[in-house]
Amino acid sequence: MSILKSLNVERLDLALTEPFAVATGAPTVARNVLVRATLDDGTVGLGEAAPFAEVSGETQEQTHAAVLAMKSLVLDTEVSDWQAIGSLLRAKHPGAPAARCGLEMAIIDALARKAKKPLYKEFGGAGTRLVTDMTVTAGDVEHARRSAKSIVARGINTIKVKVGAGSAAEDVQRMLAIRDAAPEARIFADANSGYDLEQAVAFARGMEANHIPLQIFEQPLPRGAHDDWKKLASLTPIPLCADESARSAADVLELVRDGAVRFINIKTMKSGVAEAWAMMNAARQNGLALMIGGMVESILAMTFSAHLAAGFGGIDIVDLDTPMFIQSHPFKGGFRQTGGDLDVGHIDRGHGVTLG
Repeated sequence: MSILKSLNVERLDLALTEPFAVATGAPTVARNVLVRATLDDGTVGLGEAAPFAEVSGETQEQTHAAVLAMKSLVLDTEVSDWQAIGSLLRAKHPGAPAARCGLEMAIIDALARKAKKPLYKEFGGAGTRLVTDMTVTAGDVEHARRSAKSIVARGINTIKVKVGAGSAAEDVQRMLAIRDAAPEARIFADANSGYDLEQAVAFARGMEANHIPLQIFEQPLPRGAHDDWKKLASLTPIPLCADESARSAADVLELVRDGAVRFINIKTMKSGVAEAWAMMNAARQNGLALMIGGMVESILAMTFSAHLAAGFGGIDIVDLDTPMFIQSHPFKGGFRQTGGDLDVGHIDRGHGVTLG
């Protein structure tokens, strides 16, 4: 048995190297929450909650309070079944996914450390290596060109471009600049719900007219706009990927029925860990490809997601780049990165991240 004996929650503010600009905003600091879970044998697990108000509406203050509110559900209880714990937290606190994720992550880390087991084995043990992209945040043409050059100089060959903050025409010009700066790179676009149908079609046609092959077009339209998603899918061969539209396994099944998307972006922060696991399985069972991403997370949460993706295996697109946007952090350990290559194979217990 594993009894959770104490839970510590504190704010975690991480300055960024540049504003993480998306269609809905541009934070300059990741205002996250650190969770420490201690089991009855003294084993400590770490979790990170990364609310991203610009996408999910959650704030650091709300998330900190939500974790504290969850304390009574788990303290002095048996926590060995992390999927059951995740289901309980989701049932009681459905509107606080980042908080649930931070708490679930800390508990799962503690359980794996106690069992002397790396998390990638807990999540299936399919592999230990991934290849990540890096993001060009929203901005002007010159920013896009400069960012693309910097990314390929790091040895990263897949570029994710945030679009939807301006017009489709402006974004097409940014994509042309990125292609010219990084002609060998794979490119995809993420609108974070920033386009309407007309703009999304214009952007897709701009890509086709300029012979820019997009790997995916992520969240081009708002959540719930089912008819527009189906119309867009009928008008472009670019594979569509659902992010904000896929927050639960039930959402995944609804998207399967609609037939518009071919990819699902899994983010533990928008669903919690147990629900993310259910989403991954639902997507795979129904023939949808998978992407793994995150909010603006440190090496702690990103390493957790690397374990999840590597252990599950077969993830088509990896977007675990936000530690590269963080100026400094209080942690040591985590995945090892060379260019775009991420590896968790050296980690022998939990997610492998500790306080420095």
